[in-house]
Amino acid sequence: MAALASRELKSWLAVSGRAGDVAANHKPPRGAGRQAPMKLSTALAAILTVTLAGCVSVTTGETVSPAPAVHAAEATPMPPITIYHLEGRRSERVVWLMEELGFPYELKFVNNSLGGSLAEIRKVNPKMPTAPTVIYEDQVLMESGAIIDVILRRHAPGKLMPALDSPEYPWHQIWYQYAEGSLLPRVGTDYNVWQIKPPERRSPLVDSENVIRFAEDWLTTHPYFGGAQFTSADIMMEFALRYTWLLNIVDTDRYPAINGWLARMHARPAYQRMVATARPNGMIGPPVPLPDEARPPPR
Repeated sequence: MAALASRELKSWLAVSGRAGDVAANHKPPRGAGRQAPMKLSTALAAILTVTLAGCVSVTTGETVSPAPAVHAAEATPMPPITIYHLEGRRSERVVWLMEELGFPYELKFVNNSLGGSLAEIRKVNPKMPTAPTVIYEDQVLMESGAIIDVILRRHAPGKLMPALDSPEYPWHQIWYQYAEGSLLPRVGTDYNVWQIKPPERRSPLVDSENVIRFAEDWLTTHPYFGGAQFTSADIMMEFALRYTWLLNIVDTDRYPAINGWLARMHARPAYQRMVATARPNGMIGPPVPLPDEARPPPR
């Protein structure tokens, strides 16, 4: 270790313009005495100390412990949480997450009444009455993806999310964002436009068939969206794909991998508990399916 430190010091001296020669030829300013050489010696000592950190002590020869490694964040206790909910909507994601984690929560909605549930949401979130609206400590939170991320990172680190340095992490993030960033916006746009004027052929640009086929191709070679295990990316994608199937925007029989994945998601005990709690009467106010004849032919 000492030899390694010596080599590193020599390398530093070479790079810094042969500091030994500079020190030998250095002439202190008039009246400065030996202060300037002392400053250079102090600097060299500091460099040597940094170079040897984690190797050996300059004065005692004893091993110096390196700086402690940064550990994963520890879970903080889950505060009381209230989920304001609309049956069959995105707030189901947060309820499903809590069931998967086994965390307690309070669920507020008016059974079988979207209007009544929305009125309850307006009481606590009048500026943006949307589901989910979550009361978390003294904050009013929105956006299911953001809420899930806060809960996992603060209160369940290491759960339902691959490790940051794992090969699965980038694709977990892609699918986590894909649900609301690519899939549902494209599907929703085509659904609205095709109701007004059914297209005669598929768009040459990315359309709903493309974004669904991309998910199908992934699931053909992967068991889940977030890696080898069930993760929060699957929670995000389940609603996106289930809602897409309700719209009848594509022939769902042409996507066996998605159908198999949906069946596995819906068989999870936590999902079934979510349905019993948050969707006791089925989906209230489901969308009107697009007529088969309004869909363009598949590619």
